Amino acid sequence: MADESSSTRDRLLDAAEKLFLDHGVNQVSVRAINAEAGLNPGAVHYHFGSREGLVAALLERELEPRWRDCLDELADPAASDGADPTGVDMVALVTALVEPFDDMVRSSRGRVLCSLLAQMCLAAEAPRLHAPWFGSAPFEVMLGRALPDLTVHEIADRWRLAFTLLLQLYGRPQATGRFAAAEPSFPAVGTVIAFIAAGLTASSPDR
Repeated sequence: MADESSSTRDRLLDAAEKLFLDHGVNQVSVRAINAEAGLNPGAVHYHFGSREGLVAALLERELEPRWRDCLDELADPAASDGADPTGVDMVALVTALVEPFDDMVRSSRGRVLCSLLAQMCLAAEAPRLHAPWFGSAPFEVMLGRALPDLTVHEIADRWRLAFTLLLQLYGRPQATGRFAAAEPSFPAVGTVIAFIAAGLTASSPDR
């Protein structure tokens, strides 16, 4: 029964991803997703609770593996090579965060996923993403280790500013159909990494 439920969830996620890519993120209804998957009209709500719950599950399935291994290693002080006494290499952290975004926006499918992530994370009310790296806490812990002179509130504010910038940059809505750009323009990845790292490590305004 569990395998059957998992298979049904994957059918719905695959159907939603296909429709988002074909028609745009905001043009796809729950009814259309159920129909594309060949399931009854209540399938999405039964398995995910809502359209937003389905989007959250899709993002966790497709995006979490892109960040997990590298960020897990950076978050583990025991994995540090000793070059940084805090155990956190800020440029390495920002690089691990930015490069998957830069890679994804090279394809239509990746741009759709980035747009979905931005919509969900920037929404006033959104379902909770359960994978650890979708939350702010692990990043704030690492920033706190790297920047011990900053207050907890300053750390939280800097992280929120940095991640919001990345979401707005890489997750901006993309045109579909005949209006779609063949290759949307994004800043060079090195420029983005340098900009974010500089903002995170800037001197405290209280000094």
